[in-house]
Amino acid sequence: MLQATDIATRAADLLTQAATQLRPDIRAALEVALTGERNERARAVLTALLENDEIARRDNVPLCQDTGTTWIRLELAAGEWVEGDLQAACDAACAAASQRAGLRNSLVFDAYSDRCNTQTNTPVFIDIVQTDADCTHLHVMLKGAGSDNASRIVMLDPDANDDDIATAVLAAVEEKASMACPPLIIGLGIGGTFDTVGKLSKRALLRPLTDVPSDPQVALLQERLLAAVNATGIGPAALGGDTTALAVQIQTAPCHIAAKPLAINLCCNALRSQTISFSA
Repeated sequence: MLQATDIATRAADLLTQAATQLRPDIRAALEVALTGERNERARAVLTALLENDEIARRDNVPLCQDTGTTWIRLELAAGEWVEGDLQAACDAACAAASQRAGLRNSLVFDAYSDRCNTQTNTPVFIDIVQTDADCTHLHVMLKGAGSDNASRIVMLDPDANDDDIATAVLAAVEEKASMACPPLIIGLGIGGTFDTVGKLSKRALLRPLTDVPSDPQVALLQERLLAAVNATGIGPAALGGDTTALAVQIQTAPCHIAAKPLAINLCCNALRSQTISFSA
């Protein structure tokens, strides 16, 4: 049995880490991109992004002024459960962590009727799933509005092929990449339903950029899409160059025979997420 307050404390620690330091795989990808980038202006942008990470780590300050919304995904181990009010515990712990870390308050009470700032950077958004794993996995992601606003869901025809997926991804990138602070990490969800495919694309972003899908067809599609996105020449900060995206990550799921949902999650170069695993 896991205590809600313990999970909340762990989530708050991950929130601070995500806000103030790049994931190692993302920093490594930026370093590789800098080595291969031919555009001088793009190289200057990539250098600045790496320096920004160094400053944020050293001074324990946010990587970005838009500290975003907090998404918590709790993957419970087999037979595990949570005691207590997880939403209330995470809201309290993450509000305190946001204040300590100097994160901008970015949430409003209601999208439609009350757009007053909550002044706490909460509520956090929580997903809980039961798994057959031996340990529990806790993920925390901070997603800014710039990249969220650039993302989209497309309900493809069931017979849509890789060309159709590429067309939809490139349309989103060409129209919205500049809003999402490239170089991007692109998470694609393929499958599920209209209301679940977006979360599928977020799960894709949680995977290390070095992770190779077990399905070789998915791996090939990732490579094809990354090459196509980088061929646009949009480049870092949309100022031109070879590095419009660092990676394309795909997560698939079952779906209805008459559907093929596609979520295109354009994430900024920071991709502020952290993960830990633990047992009760």
